[in-house]
Amino acid sequence: MPSRTQTPLPPSAALRFNRGEWSGALGDLGTDLPLLVGMILASGLNAASVATVFGLMQIATALRYRMPMPVQPLKAMAAIVIAQKLPANVLYGGGLAIGISMLILTATGLIEWIDRVVPKPVVRGIQFGLGLQLAGIALRDFVPSEGAAGWWLAGIGFAVTVLLIGRRRVPAALILVGLGIAYALAVKLEASNLLRAAGFHLPQWHIPSGADVWTGFLMLALPQIPLSIANSVLATRQLAEDLFPERPLAAKQIGWTYTAMNLINPFLGGVPTSKCSGGMAGHYAFGGRTGGSVLLYGAMYVALGTVFGPGFQTAVGIFPKPVLGVLLLFEAITLLGLVRDLSGRKPEFLLALLVGAIASTIPYGYLAGLLTGVLVYHLSRRGLVMLGT
Repeated sequence: MPSRTQTPLPPSAALRFNRGEWSGALGDLGTDLPLLVGMILASGLNAASVATVFGLMQIATALRYRMPMPVQPLKAMAAIVIAQKLPANVLYGGGLAIGISMLILTATGLIEWIDRVVPKPVVRGIQFGLGLQLAGIALRDFVPSEGAAGWWLAGIGFAVTVLLIGRRRVPAALILVGLGIAYALAVKLEASNLLRAAGFHLPQWHIPSGADVWTGFLMLALPQIPLSIANSVLATRQLAEDLFPERPLAAKQIGWTYTAMNLINPFLGGVPTSKCSGGMAGHYAFGGRTGGSVLLYGAMYVALGTVFGPGFQTAVGIFPKPVLGVLLLFEAITLLGLVRDLSGRKPEFLLALLVGAIASTIPYGYLAGLLTGVLVYHLSRRGLVMLGT
């Protein structure tokens, strides 16, 4: 097993732009678009800035890691912002606060200590819990969103994806997104609205105040930190090791990237972002094997932001949610399937299921699942707790 502290990526990790990379580039749409649009509408964010900065972070990550490791909006923050309709300045302050928090964790080495203390079954449990949550969102919120027509569209999309997934000659995600675009053109699209939005737009400069940073820390960063440690850093590092064992990453590497993104995003009007094991799973599930899929994905957002910024939420609003639900469901299935490598070790398998159940069902579930899993694991190793037989 490669060492967790081994950091260099080989120079042979070249970017590719074949059919698989084009298909993988669309594997994370189902997670990102609803969160981005929800925050734009709830907080009155500048759509051009959000899309452009989000795309630039994808491109920077692709060039840095050269593997399908995309950037996602911070989920806990996004959920709170959308539910409470927090103003943009609080979101920007929260983004800067989470960047500073991760800077402290990374610079002091605490993130590597946490990585050593948290065992693989607990990380698998976090991934399993995220998979359960994503599957629930897909089946509860996205697929039924357009009534009977939506169920038919999702059913056709699911069948097409099952038949095509894994076939490099016919990229499944491209066909699925093409199906969604065809549906939108037939049912929803008013081309004149998009044409009126065309023009050149640059991100807007913004400087968060001290009060915004403090408020954002209390309201947004504190709920996000446990999820970021568990999923953005630990689970992503583990998934990278699973999928690309010849190119190991250290938790500290991911921590520095997480820090840099969120020390930049707020000043350019971007939303807080991180790495995510779910996003990596989505790109990989649909054929992404290099950073090429992430670069293509980022270029799409940069084009949307700089050319169609004001119409970004309009463009996304016409895309059928049932199709996004199918994309999200396959991302969830990939995450759920990772636990199978523990199936021959019953105690560890049961612990992963326990952590996943806690993470996906209760408030602050990722923090509770992480702490519970670590405690049970280490107590069981000392013979103080019996978990399975």
